[in-house]
Amino acid sequence: MTTNTDYFARDQFKGLLAAIEANGSDDSMSRLVPVRHWETIAEYLQLFTLAAGQELIRQGGTDRSLYFVEEGNLTVHYEDAHGRIRLAVLGPGAALGEGSFFSRLPRSATVHAAAACKLWRLSIPRFEDLSRRDPSVALSLALALGSVVAVRLQTQRKRTAVT
Repeated sequence: MTTNTDYFARDQFKGLLAAIEANGSDDSMSRLVPVRHWETIAEYLQLFTLAAGQELIRQGGTDRSLYFVEEGNLTVHYEDAHGRIRLAVLGPGAALGEGSFFSRLPRSATVHAAAACKLWRLSIPRFEDLSRRDPSVALSLALALGSVVAVRLQTQRKRTAVT
């Protein structure tokens, strides 16, 4: 994983905003968080890239970071004693990591980059900082993520895709 230690580069963030706006899936956040809020949220995000095949999240892991996909596709897999099951493929504009972000429980699935990816990470300390500095924006994001979880839980097949 290649990480850019700068948390915000306004010119770099335009691509994520375009991906979120273009995402037409049922669990899209495009209609739930106003553009002006994304501009504030961007200041708390960390940009990084993954090469195809790299792991982002490991089932059972304890990291609670939240991720937003700007470019590329990621596969979500669940493993048990019976084998590995692909649960979902997430692309540009998708959010992932929302399950552990809220629950503090270990990750419920493993996520790999199916292709090279450009992602934005929101860590718990950065979200807490956002919550202190701009509670209305943090609440908007939390409610939108709650909607993502609710939509993903509506179908049996996608229930464990909440990472």
